[in-house]
Amino acid sequence: MSSSKRLFSLNPSWHHYLALSTGALAILAGISHYIISGRADPLHCNSLLTRGTWLDENHRNWQPEGCMLHTYQSKDTTPCLASRRVIFIGDSVTRSLYFHFMHIVDPKLPSAPPDDDHKHSNYSYISESVATLDFFWDPFLNTSATLSLVQGHLPALGVDDRPAMLVLGSGLWYLRYATTGGLPAWEANTESLLESVSAAQEKPADEVVILPVEDIVSSKLSPDRAETMHSSDVDAMNSDLHHRINPPSPAIYSIFSSSPATLPVSLPLVFNKMLDDASTQDGLHFSDDIVKAHANILLNLRCNNVWPKTSPFDKTCCRAYPSPSFLQLAIIVAIVVYGPIMWYLAYTRNQTKSISFAGEYWPAVIFGLSIGLIFIADRTGFWLKEQKQFNPWTFGFLVLCSLAAGLTTVKRADKDMGFLNRDQTDEWKGWMQVAILIYHYLGASKISGIYNPIRVLVAAYLFMTGYGHTTFYIKKADFGFLRIAQVLVRLNLLTVVLVYTMDVNYLSYYFSPLVSMWYLIVYATMAIGSHYNDRMPFLLSKIAISMGMLTWFMTETWMLDAVFAFLEQVFNIHWSAREWSFRVTLDLWIVYFGMVLAIATIKIQAYRLTDHHLWPIAVKAAVGTSIFILLWFFAFELMQESKFTYNAWHRYISFLPIVAFITLRNASPSLRSCSSRAFAFIGRCSLETFIIQYHLWLAGDTKGVLVLLPGTRWRPINFVISTIIFIYISDHVSYATGELTTWICGNKETSLPTSTRNVTRHTASSGSSAESVPLATDVHTSKDGDSRPIKLDSPVRPTRRWVDRLADGTSPQRSPGYKVWYKGSGWRPGVKTKLAVWMGVMWLVNTLWTVAEST
Repeated sequence: MSSSKRLFSLNPSWHHYLALSTGALAILAGISHYIISGRADPLHCNSLLTRGTWLDENHRNWQPEGCMLHTYQSKDTTPCLASRRVIFIGDSVTRSLYFHFMHIVDPKLPSAPPDDDHKHSNYSYISESVATLDFFWDPFLNTSATLSLVQGHLPALGVDDRPAMLVLGSGLWYLRYATTGGLPAWEANTESLLESVSAAQEKPADEVVILPVEDIVSSKLSPDRAETMHSSDVDAMNSDLHHRINPPSPAIYSIFSSSPATLPVSLPLVFNKMLDDASTQDGLHFSDDIVKAHANILLNLRCNNVWPKTSPFDKTCCRAYPSPSFLQLAIIVAIVVYGPIMWYLAYTRNQTKSISFAGEYWPAVIFGLSIGLIFIADRTGFWLKEQKQFNPWTFGFLVLCSLAAGLTTVKRADKDMGFLNRDQTDEWKGWMQVAILIYHYLGASKISGIYNPIRVLVAAYLFMTGYGHTTFYIKKADFGFLRIAQVLVRLNLLTVVLVYTMDVNYLSYYFSPLVSMWYLIVYATMAIGSHYNDRMPFLLSKIAISMGMLTWFMTETWMLDAVFAFLEQVFNIHWSAREWSFRVTLDLWIVYFGMVLAIATIKIQAYRLTDHHLWPIAVKAAVGTSIFILLWFFAFELMQESKFTYNAWHRYISFLPIVAFITLRNASPSLRSCSSRAFAFIGRCSLETFIIQYHLWLAGDTKGVLVLLPGTRWRPINFVISTIIFIYISDHVSYATGELTTWICGNKETSLPTSTRNVTRHTASSGSSAESVPLATDVHTSKDGDSRPIKLDSPVRPTRRWVDRLADGTSPQRSPGYKVWYKGSGWRPGVKTKLAVWMGVMWLVNTLWTVAEST
């Protein structure tokens, strides 16, 4: 029996092998893609023009192979088309494309010819951005005006003489009217046009586009058209165009690279791949959605690389990633190599040359290498990025799979673990984080019925912030600077590093700034008059005053504008007051509800209300009410017209489903004693998963998804591989960030979990297991470095709560792994000194960053 168990047992390190093997596969796939096609098409222009697929059935989301297509709006076209000229020349297909292109540039301009009587006419419009948009009717591309434009002889128009884009389209009229010479005439004219473009001393436009001959749907053609227009002829014409513009390479090893175009002309053969037989009525002209998608591809081709190279990097088709500035590169290199250098220095000073001590340096090594990997993933073209697409079946499938994983890993303790115990809150954070991750990966924010509950989950995180910190300050009354430093460093270390290495705005990682702000508010509320916190009228009055003052501050927008203007003037910090106001006001009061519940929980335990003979009746009534509240909430949020109408209600009602869930989750000892290990695991690194997803699971600063295996058809496999790597790195960065927080603050962190590794849990001897919130650690260290169990609290509270364990205090203990830094000297900088130095460094970097961007 024992041998059978050993036969089917898993290696304890299986998760390491799985993650490392998938990581190696991803790196190998990235290198292979670069060798085979990445070198020849580094900007993915060829992918944009030749390969792709529809992600939806409504022809709204076209996915080029391996890059992110931007959906252009009028304001987006200004950087590349303002005061410029765009010229379209061709037949009715080209004319339709022209009007849709023009309508994107300026929605006030028409999207179709004004009337059929003048449809074979020339058109010229000027947009609000003073872009001149011209169309010349020439279905054969053989007029003298067309030849003059192709040769670069342009009339002065008061704008840049050379057009930003020249689009030529022809072919179908040669098939329709055989008297024009048919295919031979088209071939001769096409050859003449291409020779003119090639022979011109200067390109006739910044971007010259020759449209492919549009595929026809023979079954829907009129009898007259069907007589002379054949799909085989269209295929032959497009093949001829392709080989003229992209002649085959004679190289023996051409398999390892795409043949570069020998002519300065773009041929979007992908236009025909985007057509759908069901989207045409006459067999020639296709639906507005498809033609609009064609126009959008032209805008991506011309404008993507002209856009300012700033985040979010959500336009990766035909766009180069910016090279990091010297300052940014120096920061990246310093962070990546710091850990390995420290390890090497310690190794060379170790007389035995043993590497058994290397674990002391793993936090810095893990953190630095993870930052480097994140940069490579989202700021280089090593791996591909593609667009999101919501699918209800995929969403439901992923939710059910996650639920199954959570339920199959449920464990049950042998006793009541208590109200909102640590395992339970870790589980709570975990399943909420899983739901948020699925929501982000599929781009479900446009679905109101999903967006609304996700808003409640974000509110629940803030609720726990108010609950946990209030409980701590009531129980311990420790308002010293050390705890402030521990909490803020732990919450912001990874975020701040990514701000500089990825060159993004701090507020874009909104969760860390939001929780940090709310922690400071809770701290200030509890610290003022803290000697009287045992008086409930005073404490509740403080909370009410704080709530009123914050509401007033956020209502008077000029005050927030003034604060942000001061930060910009003094610290060179550029934050959006409007965006921050939205984030704060959306959950304006939920933290205060968490504070009130913390007080209520402490009072219930202090007065032993759970021992009252009416308590079981109250629990049953609360359970029934909670079920009704949850049913009402889901009905209410589904009935809202849009997510914007729900947002107006959110701050007033979000506490209801949260309190209802807490009530149901803690309704009985059996529910309190069980928890899901899978969800708890995710919950313990939820801060890291929320932040790292921006660049290593998603891509383009959350606007797309990371593709490790080239090919849209491999998306399911990509999802599995990227998820394994993402979760593995998030878990290790969580551990590393916690240990680095310990080093920076010089004390064992007591506010947020550093890791579950090597943690010993102690249970009070009172017979009731310890309660906690997810901001607790379970072991304290004495001055001699030995772990010891926590003393029992007052007999008035038989249940050991997480703050009771914290209340016994900790002793400063420097991580021995960083003694190399101080070289054994007696002087040690304090936490205030360290943070002051780092704040000064960040101020200097902000100043130099501004100077670098302006030069």
